Amino acid sequence: MPPRLSLTGYLRIPNEQAKAEKHKYRDPYALAQARQRKAANLARQEGLRKERAAALGDPVRGITTPFIESLDYAVPPAAAPVDALASQAPTGADAATESPAKNAAAEREPHLNFFLTSSEIQSSLENSYALTKPPIASNRNTADPAIEVERERLHAEQHENAHRAISRIVSLENGNSKDRMRANVQRCIDAFGRHNTDEYLAPRSPSNVSRDPTIPGPPEKTPRAGPDTGSPEVQIAILTAKIRVLANHLEGQGGREAGGKKDKYNKRNLRLLVHRRQKLLKYMRTKERGSERWQNLVQTLGLTDGTWRGEISL
Repeated sequence: MPPRLSLTGYLRIPNEQAKAEKHKYRDPYALAQARQRKAANLARQEGLRKERAAALGDPVRGITTPFIESLDYAVPPAAAPVDALASQAPTGADAATESPAKNAAAEREPHLNFFLTSSEIQSSLENSYALTKPPIASNRNTADPAIEVERERLHAEQHENAHRAISRIVSLENGNSKDRMRANVQRCIDAFGRHNTDEYLAPRSPSNVSRDPTIPGPPEKTPRAGPDTGSPEVQIAILTAKIRVLANHLEGQGGREAGGKKDKYNKRNLRLLVHRRQKLLKYMRTKERGSERWQNLVQTLGLTDGTWRGEISL
């Protein structure tokens, strides 16, 4: 749009053009100083932004802990590489000197696939061994001991092969991502469910208890039926396991070199899970701030202030 004439007959110059005309007659040294001050301020702002981000931590992954690393394999973090059907309960003086939390975690068996337990598999194998055992000849006069020994050897060998096959089938190392996620969900329920943590974690004292003995306290809660699956710490742990799976996929750690750079669907799912976890963390912090339950959740899952404080933009 060309400049219009004013009432006095002079051209009306727009603001941008007027600023450019003004800068023409400004001292070049002053202009260089202004540019240096602007660059220094921008660099300082960028440094402060990085310092705040480092202080808050990663809003998606937080801090890596042994429990978080064990989610990739769906096995307890302190589990030794033994047979999947062997139990890992502590024995001797070490079990008596450990804390109740460590004892409870050590007594749990490694999760197997298809919701099976070690005792069920062991009893089934013993039953199949008894059912397939070769019969003993009733007439010992015509029986051949060499043939019976050979049958016993073949039966024991077949049973050992079946035992190894069942161990591979129920092992989570040979399962897919859905199997590992199902086991991780069960692990989160066992590790953070209040049906287990109430034994060694003291809840925060209620604030609505009056010091006057004449005033009745709050009513008693209804006893829990079954394992705890709805408390905020359990839901936060399950969301953290799902967030780690999606983050590994988008960063290309799931076996594909390109990763999920163009996977917009799962990028949106990751944002939804991160913000849902943020809401639950804010709620739990208002209810359990400073309690043993809050400290156990934050330290075990490696959660930082960046996972719940401020605005999270991914």
